Amino acid sequence: MYHLPGNRATPPPAAAQPTPVAAEAPPRTVAQAMAQTQVEQVLAELDHDLVGLQPVKTRVRDIAALLVIDRLRAQHGLQTQSPSLHMSFTGNPGTGKTTVALRMAAILHRLGYVRQGHLVAVTRDDLVGQYIGHTAPKTREVLKKAMGGVLFIDEAYYLYKPENERDYGQEAIEILLQVMENQRDDLVVIVAGYKDRMETFFQSNPGMNSRIAHHLDFPDYTADELLAIAQRILNEQSYRLGEGATDVLRAYIERRMTQPHFANARSLRNALERARLRQASRLFQAQDVALDAQRLCTIEPSDILASRVFQVSGEQT
Repeated sequence: MYHLPGNRATPPPAAAQPTPVAAEAPPRTVAQAMAQTQVEQVLAELDHDLVGLQPVKTRVRDIAALLVIDRLRAQHGLQTQSPSLHMSFTGNPGTGKTTVALRMAAILHRLGYVRQGHLVAVTRDDLVGQYIGHTAPKTREVLKKAMGGVLFIDEAYYLYKPENERDYGQEAIEILLQVMENQRDDLVVIVAGYKDRMETFFQSNPGMNSRIAHHLDFPDYTADELLAIAQRILNEQSYRLGEGATDVLRAYIERRMTQPHFANARSLRNALERARLRQASRLFQAQDVALDAQRLCTIEPSDILASRVFQVSGEQT
């Protein structure tokens, strides 16, 4: 029997032995610790993605520095203890509290203080039940989802309603306090809300206040900062402000800031959405006009001036 060249069966090659991977050397400098954990990347993203908020950014960097130094202390066999990382974020709506909480979760995860680094955002309705026996399972279910990450409780003062004897918010608070103390190495709780109401909440709940180690106050944005935020939002959506529209938008911002229910960047984002709607309606009506890319992406002054902010006072669009 003849065999064609190359047709002879050949044994499979021996399985390649894995090359031993050298264990990563423990960090000995701040630069090495930052490089291994990539915390600097998160801090850089925080600086880039959020306009203003310098006091908040400084405090976040201080917390990151504490955790990095603790990591280096452990490498040298020095005494360390698990720090309390529960926080309070106070400020008006639309000042970036949820965004900073997300970045904080990433920092804590990269430094090994939480297992997963996810954020679970809730309000009173997610924690408090409406009848006897309903609150405890609701609260524990939320805590179960948040374990290994960060639990963000917005408008936390609504958990406590002393004027209502039949309210079950206190039960949720008691469960939270137990977990914040006993499982603080696996869960970080961030409570958030208006500053004055949060201060009243802490006065009424000394147990909660004693467990919060870091208080961050989020300032309102200035008109210049809001205008910079608007430019970023428009750039992300491939829009631009036409001739004269920047001055009109600044005038809109300055007027809107003085009116009720102003929510900083949140109100600004809503205003830009309405300007986009007006631009679309304007272009739609000119059905026989050829629309090039420049027209399709330009917000004209008239698209902003049509807002009721320029006509009447009160809560506006």
